[in-house]
Amino acid sequence: DGFVALYVNFETGKAVISPDSAATLDAAAGALKAAGDLRVEVAGHTDNVGTPEANLKLSQDRALAVMTALVERGVKADRLTAKGYGQTAPIADNRAEDGRAKNRRVELVKKQP
Repeated sequence: DGFVALYVNFETGKAVISPDSAATLDAAAGALKAAGDLRVEVAGHTDNVGTPEANLKLSQDRALAVMTALVERGVKADRLTAKGYGQTAPIADNRAEDGRAKNRRVELVKKQP
């Protein structure tokens, strides 16, 4: 459908990627390198815990962290943009922890040429 969700783990409330996310980032970078001219937006999303303003900043910082990690793995920076959406686009119910966990994600969204 033009996007894939990456469940990258971060330190709580921070944009520091956990080491256990390396394999996910390696796989994403490999797929992007194989799709030579594909351009993507790295879209950061959060759950609804905290203020909307703080979540918007956190999601932007996390999107930038994932973008940086992909560039470090050989994806050309000019193919990537980063944008944070905060808590504005949940994919699951924020009233339960399993739903909030699904909402804390980074998506790679295909951009039109």
